[in-house]
Amino acid sequence: MSAYEKFAQVYDLFMDNIDYEGWAEYVTDRLREYEITDGLVLELGCGTGTMTGLLAGKGYDMIGVDNSEEMLAEAMEKRVESGQDILYLLQDMQEFELYGTVRAVVSVCDSLNYITDRDELRHVFELVNNYLDPEGIFLFDMNTVHKYRDLLGDTTIAENRDEGSFIWDNSYDEEEGLNYYELAVFLPREDGLYEKSEEVHCQKAYPQEEIETLIKEAGMELLAVYDAYTLNPATEDSERLFFVVREKGKKKQ
Repeated sequence: MSAYEKFAQVYDLFMDNIDYEGWAEYVTDRLREYEITDGLVLELGCGTGTMTGLLAGKGYDMIGVDNSEEMLAEAMEKRVESGQDILYLLQDMQEFELYGTVRAVVSVCDSLNYITDRDELRHVFELVNNYLDPEGIFLFDMNTVHKYRDLLGDTTIAENRDEGSFIWDNSYDEEEGLNYYELAVFLPREDGLYEKSEEVHCQKAYPQEEIETLIKEAGMELLAVYDAYTLNPATEDSERLFFVVREKGKKKQ
């Protein structure tokens, strides 16, 4: 089973430890720092649309792209409930297509770590550069090598709640820089029994220097790297990095 099928139904439940509202405020502050206060903004790997909806609430015209039909189904339910005018596209971020350019592109919650090939990650950066307005801003976070190798690798995470349970086994291949998550999800049925589904997720640990190199190879300009969702500089102990990047190559009209 591919990633985020059955898990999509309980994704928001088990991600309630993430301060999405704080993250959205931080992202908005970074956009405003570069005078992007409205207009079209694309979220890559939007998942169930939590961040997409929050940014729409901040006044941006949001487009969400994700390759999971099940995750987007959850996002579209939220769109109906909120009444927000958000465009969701079922596309792989490695080959996404838009009808025109956007003022900014955002990707959070380590979505880009799911791209496990160096050339493919550079290609995504090239696509972002292509679809950004002149001097548009690209904001994204990525988990660090330290997090995968020293904190997540070879650990098991389990949670049991009334709405469902999961067991998440991690294994880190240091030679390949790949972290595998073997996920077992148990969802209650009407007859009182539980249905078990299994998924495998894989993410790549990229050193900060390599990410910065790929940004430059894609033709963009790196503006800042932070210890994620702070204004502190990145360190060896950072678990997640936040990159601020600018489009380069287009001329302003």
